[in-house]
Amino acid sequence: MGEKSVLLVEDEDGIALALEFLISRQGYDTRRVTDGDAALRAMEEDRPDLVVLDVMLPERSGYEVCQIMRQDEGLKHVKVLMMTARGGEVERRKGLALGADAFLTKPFATADLTAQIRALLGGDMDA
Repeated sequence: MGEKSVLLVEDEDGIALALEFLISRQGYDTRRVTDGDAALRAMEEDRPDLVVLDVMLPERSGYEVCQIMRQDEGLKHVKVLMMTARGGEVERRKGLALGADAFLTKPFATADLTAQIRALLGGDMDA
């Protein structure tokens, strides 16, 4: 079985670099794009196992991206971990209602992120 792949959709470079480092250190093949449209294009080209999706994005919001994915036969089974800096309960509920598998509020502990990703992608990398 090949590496699981993660598409990171985050427009802030500082956060994205930290997340990319963390995710790839877990052994996942990681790619990053900076806006919602690019995220959809990237998924068409090479479907990831998981999308780590920021809510606040240029072009299209994470909510829109998630909604489009859930209506697309080829993408609807891709796991979505949504994250937002405005971590209200309303945002969380909206994300989950639109089909996100999990929701994290920034700033979050790196352990929380890696635990969520492992839970979503199933299985322990040490196995």
